Amino acid sequence: MDVELIEIQEFLASHPPFDQLPEETLARLPRRLSVRYFRRGTPFPPEATDSPCLYILRRGAVELRNPRGELVGKLAEGDLCEQHCRTAEDEPRFQGNTAEDTLVYALPCADLSELRAAHPAFAEHFEQSTSRRLRKALDVVTDSPSSGTGLMTVRVRDMVQRAPISTGPETSIRDAARIMSEHHVSSLLIMDGEHLAGMITDRDLRNRCVAAGLATDQPVRAIMTEKLTTVDMDTLGFQALITMTRLNIHHLPVVESGRVVGLISSTDFTRFQSANSIYLVGDIHRADSIETLAQIGGKIAELQVHLILGGATATQVGQAISAITDAITLRLIELAEADLGAPPVPYAWLLGGSQARREQSAHSDQDNALLISDEAKPEDDAYFAALARFVNDGLNACGFVYCPGEVMASNPKWRQTLRIWNKYFSNWILKPEPMALMLSNVFFDMRSLRDPNGLCEELHERIIEKSRANRIFIAYMAANALKNRPPLGFFRNIVLIQGGDHDHTFDIKHRGLIPIIDLARVYALSAGIMENNTNERLQTAAERGALSRDGAANLIDALELIATLRMRHQAQQLRNGEKPDNFLAPDALSPLERGHLKEAFVLINTMQESLGQRYQTGRFA
Repeated sequence: MDVELIEIQEFLASHPPFDQLPEETLARLPRRLSVRYFRRGTPFPPEATDSPCLYILRRGAVELRNPRGELVGKLAEGDLCEQHCRTAEDEPRFQGNTAEDTLVYALPCADLSELRAAHPAFAEHFEQSTSRRLRKALDVVTDSPSSGTGLMTVRVRDMVQRAPISTGPETSIRDAARIMSEHHVSSLLIMDGEHLAGMITDRDLRNRCVAAGLATDQPVRAIMTEKLTTVDMDTLGFQALITMTRLNIHHLPVVESGRVVGLISSTDFTRFQSANSIYLVGDIHRADSIETLAQIGGKIAELQVHLILGGATATQVGQAISAITDAITLRLIELAEADLGAPPVPYAWLLGGSQARREQSAHSDQDNALLISDEAKPEDDAYFAALARFVNDGLNACGFVYCPGEVMASNPKWRQTLRIWNKYFSNWILKPEPMALMLSNVFFDMRSLRDPNGLCEELHERIIEKSRANRIFIAYMAANALKNRPPLGFFRNIVLIQGGDHDHTFDIKHRGLIPIIDLARVYALSAGIMENNTNERLQTAAERGALSRDGAANLIDALELIATLRMRHQAQQLRNGEKPDNFLAPDALSPLERGHLKEAFVLINTMQESLGQRYQTGRFA
């Protein structure tokens, strides 16, 4: 074979989907290609001829635009343009221009059809949308022999053992206890017809009846818990467990189409204990010192490794670790109050950053603050300063290191009354200077962990409405969201760090995850969305029309893929006894993973440019 043909074969073999073809097929393929050259500014793809073709970019760059002239994609080395080979029912067609002199290989559509018919793995690339390809890539990344048997895949319907045991609200406490004893259950649902009125447990019988001296002939409604959290039959077991650990409860009623169909308890999860490190939460609630909590915190890295090896995605790992951190933080607050006494006025402990979004990894610092009632007097700050110092020191001892920017409750600036917090947010919205935008990225993600008086909810609703109404602020936030770009060069090569400790790597957090998180935040603020989790923000933005449904789905899949690759990278470092970081070497990925990662980066870049055009962010840079 000619040297030129060998070079073409090697080029094809290194790019999806041609890497799915057998070697003998690849060896014959170069002879079926023609080489075409387009000068810069040439319309692309060229007008269809009698022999329409698939175009494979060998060198150069192409910009594709929709009928409105908006940039929707870029093509560079290794990319395909199969527009002329699609049927009328396929994805929409685009027209663009070569951004520089461009060399392509052209494969007749008839030959492409033969290859697709003969090689299903090759054909899948052309049969799937961007979202489906990213989803398949994620499935490959998380594929594990153990993943099919654990809480990551089992659904609540598979855990419900029998029909619910129930009684009415007027049943006596004595008869309710007898029913529980006869059926050997530790809880009893209280049904008012078809309506779930409440539930009692063994603990309720002890604490609310026997210990309180309540007569057992009283109706069971006197001791039942009325406000119940329920779970749907199709909920993943892991998500149900996260709900139970986050709320520190041991029973969850199960519903289907609004009808109660069963009950799951902590005992049921023991049978599916593939992710048993999550039971650290139970130990946390019993911990009586920072030293004990620090020992538990030292197991969080092991939890991340365990979950990743079990086939968990980044969303599942983030929920698990955030639930652990929430539990540790709450226990530290309880220990602080036990030592300092009751707080002089109501307050809320605020979370920021990845913990607030429930997207933490084992490699996270702490972002938090204190929101104090306006009833506070100057002398009350000594109490809250001591509480904040206790909790921040405790979190650091548990492995959640101090925030480098000192965004912590122990910093007096972030330990303020509701009136001052309202003033902070108003100033950030009205005067979006660089520091204000940076702080907005932290505090517009906030959620409260301990807030019995609803102070945070009052603040959150007010600032979301203010930000939504201020389009200049949204435009500045949009411009700020475009500063972290995916690490792609003009030829779609991944741009790597050169020299230093992270030579030939890229920062997958700041160049991959943060751009999507920032985009979701802008969509949320522009639509007045209260959610702070990135996936939930994107889904709600699509429901409210702030973002297309396809755009939201693609960004969610891109986020999951990039975040899971990051989690897997950190898990491998932890297994090797190394300190986890965010610097990933492309050589550590398979060619297919690198291809899908580039596709995710291209998607992010396209969505960023679309946002920039919407808000004309060049005026605010």
